[in-house]
Amino acid sequence: MKKLILTHGIIAGIIVSLMMMISTIVFKCDPNMESSMVIGYTGMLIAFSFVFIGIRNYRNKQNNGFIHFATAFKIGLLISLIASTFYVVSWLIEYYCFFPDFMEKYSAMAIKKIENDPHITSAELAEQVDQIKSMKEMYRNPVWVVLLTYAEIFPLGIVVSLISALILKKKVKVD
Repeated sequence: MKKLILTHGIIAGIIVSLMMMISTIVFKCDPNMESSMVIGYTGMLIAFSFVFIGIRNYRNKQNNGFIHFATAFKIGLLISLIASTFYVVSWLIEYYCFFPDFMEKYSAMAIKKIENDPHITSAELAEQVDQIKSMKEMYRNPVWVVLLTYAEIFPLGIVVSLISALILKKKVKVD
C-alpha cells in the first residue's frame, strides 16, 4: 500500500506542480487572474484524479476487489497530502526565487477588481480591501505562506478523497 500511495501521490504532485508553474507564467504575462486560476484548478482536479485511480488500484489489484470506506479515505488523504506537499514546495520555490513580488501584484489586481465592481458598497469595499491587505501582511511570514498554500489545495484533496472513497467502497459479501 505504501508504494501505491507514494507512486500516485508523486505523480499527482508532479502534475499539480507543473500546472502551477504554467499558471504562474500565465499570471506574470497577463495579470488577468481568471485564466491562471482556471489553469491552476484544472491542474488540481487532474492531479487529484490519481486519488481515485490509487484507491481503485488498491481495491482491485491488492485487496481482491474489496475496500472499506475508512481504508479508501485514508489512501486518498495520503495521496492528497503528498500531492499538496509537492504543490506547497513548488510554490515556495516559485515565490521566493522567481516571483517575490507576487503579493504586491496580486493584491493590487484584486483591489482594482473590487473597486471596479459597481454593485459593492463603500463599507464592503473597505472590508474587502482590509482583508486583502491583511493577507498581504501574512505573506511576509513563511509559516503563513505554507499554511495558506496548503489551505489552497488540500481541502480539494479531502473532498476528492471523500467522494472517491464513497464511490469505490466495496464490502466483502458474506454468504
